[in-house]
Parts: sequence; structure tokens; C-alpha cells
Amino acid sequence: MTTPLEARCDHCKQTRPLFLYEADHDFHLTGITCEWCAQDRQPLLCARCWSAEKVREEADPGDPQDNAAGAAFARMIQNNARHIALRDADKAACDGIAEATRNATA
Repeated sequence: MTTPLEARCDHCKQTRPLFLYEADHDFHLTGITCEWCAQDRQPLLCARCWSAEKVREEADPGDPQDNAAGAAFARMIQNNARHIALRDADKAACDGIAEATRNATA
């Protein structure tokens, strides 16, 4: 097991074991980046500051455009799943009719 790097925290400036803080997301739908993605270098934070940033990030309501685009994307995925289910049901019904027709003529 490796021990974390011990140095000055970028937030509280105390010497402690540090961790690289990375925001819990991987893209922005609108192209507008958040404060974490806009930084050149992600901060090294002690456990206390890391936890505080995590809580702050989770409490952030986010960009309204990103939220609206994400909701539209979720509706599109649900709609696609519904269409796929209907297509599969239609195919199963057609396959059943074809099988019944083959059995009736045999």
C-alpha cells in the first residue's frame, strides 16, 4: 500500500497527506465548463478540504442548460427504449403468425 503525498494543501495551506481532487463528472453538454474543468491544474487537497469540496460540488445545482440538455437526453433514451420494445413485440407477433401459418399449411 502506498502512502499519500504529504505536502501543503492547496486550500487550507496546512501540511497533511494530500489527494488530487477531481470533479465527479466527465463532460458538459452545452460546452460551458464548470469551475473545476476550467482549471489548468486540479488542486491537491487534504482529506478535510477534499470532503468539503465534494459536499459543495454535490450541492451545486449545476448549469440550467446542462440540466435541460441532460433531461432531454434522458427522455430520448427512454423514448428509444420504448420504440425498441414495440419493434421487438411486433417482430415476435409477426414471427408467431408466420410460424402458425407454416404449421397450418403443413
